[in-house]
Amino acid sequence: MADLPRRPKGRPPVTDHGAIERAAFAAFAERGFDATTLDAIAQAAGIGRRTLLRYYPSKNDIPWGRFDESLAGLQASLEAMPHDIPVFEAVHRAVLAFNLFPTEAIAQHRQRMILLLRTPALQAHSALKYRQWREVIASYVAARHAVDPGDLLPRTVGQVTLALALSAYEQWLDHEDGTIGDFLDEALSGLRLYFADQRP
Repeated sequence: MADLPRRPKGRPPVTDHGAIERAAFAAFAERGFDATTLDAIAQAAGIGRRTLLRYYPSKNDIPWGRFDESLAGLQASLEAMPHDIPVFEAVHRAVLAFNLFPTEAIAQHRQRMILLLRTPALQAHSALKYRQWREVIASYVAARHAVDPGDLLPRTVGQVTLALALSAYEQWLDHEDGTIGDFLDEALSGLRLYFADQRP
């Protein structure tokens, strides 16, 4: 297969996370995730391998984008929730906000989720990211219930919320006529049932 095109010499590359992701996703679509090397991604983005690794420490990190910043946003969203609403409602709202994207970003987000959910080579790496995501949820639930984040209730809510969100994403990938927001809203309503006998 022919090499991906290089940028013209003499043009200083304009590099950011978004540009690297776009170049990488195009390469993944053309070659497949497994067959795409870091060098190929760097070439497509018009940067050196060393520069690429300053933005993303591994190929497996690229589909996750700026995940740490997103997690910080999720945590801030949860912490800003009024304490006079039930925990399940706060988690529901925060997860919906976490997955709200502008219309022009939806296509790339769908490609991102196809990679994350359907690429075997990413599953071990994804498990680490999912754990971080669950811990944010668990920490919030623990604070609201005045228990330790490692207690059964916070851990279970983190696991359940992740499972509901992933189910919504799988449904969205299978049904392009729906929106991820609608699928998430429907799936996350299951939190109400889990919290039916919990306080506060």
